[in-house]
Amino acid sequence: MKNGLNREDYWLLTPIDKALIEAKSRVNRLGFAVLLVFFRDRGRFPRIGSEIDGNWVKELASRFNLEGALDYAAIINGRTAERYRAEIRLRFCFREATVNDADMLTDWLRDHAVADAFGDFEKLFAIFELRCRELAIELPSADRIERIVRASINAHDEKFYSRIYARLSPITCTQLDDLLRSNKEVTDQVIEEKAINTSAVILQLRSNPGRPNLASILDELANLELIKKIDLPGDLFEQVSTHQLERYRRQVEVEAPFELRRHPNPIRMTLLAAFVHLRGRSLTDGLVDLLIETIHHIGARAERKVERELLDDLKRVTGKHNLLFELADAALGKPDGIVRDVVFPVVQEETLRNLVKEWKATGPIYRTTLRTVIRNSYKGHYRRMVPKLLEILDFRSNNDHHRPVIQALDLIKRYSETQLQTFPTKEDVPLDGVVRGLWREAVVEKDADGHPRVNRITYEVAVLEALRSKLRCKEIWVIGANRYRNPDDDLPADFEENCSAYYQALNLPVEADNFIAELQTEMRQALTQLDIGLPKNPKVKLSKKGGGWITLTPLDAQPNPPNLIALKAELTTKWPMTSLLDIIKEADLRLGFTDVLKSPTSHETMDRKILQPRLLLCLHGLGTNAGLQRMAGLQSGITAKDLAYIRHRYISADNLRQAIAIVSNGTLKARNPSIWGEGTTACASDSKHFGAWDQNLTTQWHVRYGGRGIMIYWHVERNSLCIHSQLKSPSSSEVASMIEGVIHHCTEMEVDRQYVDSHGQSTIAFAFCRLLGFQLLPRLKAIHSQKLYRPESGKPGDYLNLQLILSKPIDWELIRQQYNQIVKYTTALRLGTAETEAILRRFTRNNVQHPTYKALAELGKAIKTIFLCRYLHDEALRREINEGLNVIEQWNGATDFVFFARRGELTSNRREDHEVSMLSLHLLQNCMVYINTLMLQQVIAEPHWMDRLTARDLAALTPLIWEHVNPYGRFDLDMNARIPLH
Repeated sequence: MKNGLNREDYWLLTPIDKALIEAKSRVNRLGFAVLLVFFRDRGRFPRIGSEIDGNWVKELASRFNLEGALDYAAIINGRTAERYRAEIRLRFCFREATVNDADMLTDWLRDHAVADAFGDFEKLFAIFELRCRELAIELPSADRIERIVRASINAHDEKFYSRIYARLSPITCTQLDDLLRSNKEVTDQVIEEKAINTSAVILQLRSNPGRPNLASILDELANLELIKKIDLPGDLFEQVSTHQLERYRRQVEVEAPFELRRHPNPIRMTLLAAFVHLRGRSLTDGLVDLLIETIHHIGARAERKVERELLDDLKRVTGKHNLLFELADAALGKPDGIVRDVVFPVVQEETLRNLVKEWKATGPIYRTTLRTVIRNSYKGHYRRMVPKLLEILDFRSNNDHHRPVIQALDLIKRYSETQLQTFPTKEDVPLDGVVRGLWREAVVEKDADGHPRVNRITYEVAVLEALRSKLRCKEIWVIGANRYRNPDDDLPADFEENCSAYYQALNLPVEADNFIAELQTEMRQALTQLDIGLPKNPKVKLSKKGGGWITLTPLDAQPNPPNLIALKAELTTKWPMTSLLDIIKEADLRLGFTDVLKSPTSHETMDRKILQPRLLLCLHGLGTNAGLQRMAGLQSGITAKDLAYIRHRYISADNLRQAIAIVSNGTLKARNPSIWGEGTTACASDSKHFGAWDQNLTTQWHVRYGGRGIMIYWHVERNSLCIHSQLKSPSSSEVASMIEGVIHHCTEMEVDRQYVDSHGQSTIAFAFCRLLGFQLLPRLKAIHSQKLYRPESGKPGDYLNLQLILSKPIDWELIRQQYNQIVKYTTALRLGTAETEAILRRFTRNNVQHPTYKALAELGKAIKTIFLCRYLHDEALRREINEGLNVIEQWNGATDFVFFARRGELTSNRREDHEVSMLSLHLLQNCMVYINTLMLQQVIAEPHWMDRLTARDLAALTPLIWEHVNPYGRFDLDMNARIPLH
């Protein structure tokens, strides 16, 4: 049954229940008992026979000695069943739902559930069921429930539309309507202030920022200026969830301007207002990203230019110390001689010239040249953006330590319209905390009278570099942004009021002393275990090299599984060259994941029987990178234009994540525990580089991968099922991606062990993972240089065998002082009050003086010490981590097979297209894992395989195989043809 057969209390019957059953005739007792227990469990009666599990009926009959066979048709449609239903309703004090009940439930859902459910039908169905139980109303039919839920959503939206529309002034409504007008209809003033080349203003606002450069910044500034001119009330959406606004924004994104114009005024104004509200925040974030990257590119380009110019002159001279002594000896031997006669015979003239060139290229000449190139580049090209930037963006800081940067920005803004070369002497120009060493000597210059003056252009460059540094760690934030908003808004607002509940949710003690005492005990035990076991551990050696060096012997190779090759061969024989498109179709016919791929608009007119094959063709084209054009014309009556419409209307990142969750959960439920083991809780994560077009903010050139592209960060559990995927830029934090995937994946799996490589770990990561309740288990590349920390200042004899790699003791007092703040940030990560990367942005090396960062670093050192002791002591743990990471390496190999077209390059500049392609690939591979799981279980269930697989075979068995899969060729889709699976 739905609530699980394993609960013993599920089978308990009260004396009243037993009396009712015994009062029936012997042949009807089983049928009555089935109806009674089913109704008690679900709040309704079975509607079709397949809802009643035969094994469950046998268990029920066995427990209560109920004889006879169950007549499924009679208990569902018979007249006796009608009488039994009435009796059972009376037993539980339930009644059938009436028309008035439907109206009442619609109103209740509208007022109490729709806003919090974010349009999630499954969640609303669950809330509806719970409410019916509270009111003792029998659940109506599924179709009626769906009508009630949809009516409640529509009623909520209509009420919301009217409320928002009533708060908008006529001027604001006119401004919003102007977004839907063509350029020729827009006023000359708007055209003059913002040159728009598209047919409607809103189409320009939908566009994504280009690559980091001046033109992209100016375009985004113009878009943001247009948004800011729309006079929305500041608190218009104050009590509205972001998820609800995203639903409205998505509708504006998919509808053409002429479709938006057709909506009644309240609907049209609300949709556009929600779009403008969210678009303003995303534009602000994009503008800050562009600013950060552009400032970086100014310096990076200057460095490359200076290095190219000096490289030809640079010829490193070896043996400079010997040359110095030879020069000194020659000069002292003939102090009154001529240089050409005395020095050049000892050291050649060309060698001395090379020495001078090397000094210029590496000494102060290089720094001076670099400053000059950066300043000239800024003055001649980039400086145009500063006045507009400071006018549009409002920078703030909550920390007095960073106030000088804010004051410097105000100073630049005041003088942005002047032609002065230097600031007036009366101005108090902030230098400390603003101008770093490279620029300090260049900013201050002397005037004709010898008085110090601050050069405006040089000062602006220094201020922008300081601003970039502070924005990256959120010590300076921007009003109206989302990711770069006030960092205090990232934290739960009710933390102080609900402190105990938040500590309990994290399973942490409220008192810092208890937390610290537990951690100290763990450290002592781990260090003692490693110290005692080290002399008997031949795989680990410590030496004095490099101030303490760990030598770790590589793991021995595992024996080859004896039967897996034959197992895969039999699977390939049974299902040879199975089309990948058929695999996706079979998974959908079994799990129905395309049901969640819905349009964000109010109504859908397309029949799902027509829509389903088109969705599958789109998903296959996107997930293989073959494109929609390749899928078109291969199914009767379907064109590329039809598929493009389906892609635009029905396939979004949020919908795809729901579909992935359905396939993932379906795979977990379909697994045979005797083959795959009991529920897995271990997961591995890593990123893979994909080539991509670079006219966007996500794509970056990365020297490690030798080209431009983006990264996809995967979370794959031990049996090759991917539970989460993220799109990220190559330079963004892998730690943030790792934590995000563990705590916010969309499956029923709970992760308690997370395997990563060196890029996915840090001391801060160790701290947060411990607080969030899972173990971080990295495979450390630089294991030789790792250090262990002491739990306290110890005696010289403590941990005698570990002295070579022991470092200073942990500063527990710092952790004690910041414990509450640490838990507060951890709670923010758990609840998702802000993006994980936005929260972790505060805890980087750019913000090393932050007290909470210092405390987290100390906590991370303590937890990392515990891990390192276990890692070095236990070879089984090292092998477990290595095998976990091998799984994700195999997943990355499968992506090359599935995402085969166009050399695996993402041919779009839109981040949303990149994300949809990524999630489609994720969905396709999970479908392959699901169908392969069923295929392998069917083969293994055959008699000649029953006892053939060894423990080594089962340990190495994976459903992520593709020798029998064909992603190429003709893409014919027959919805009536099925893969022969039990």
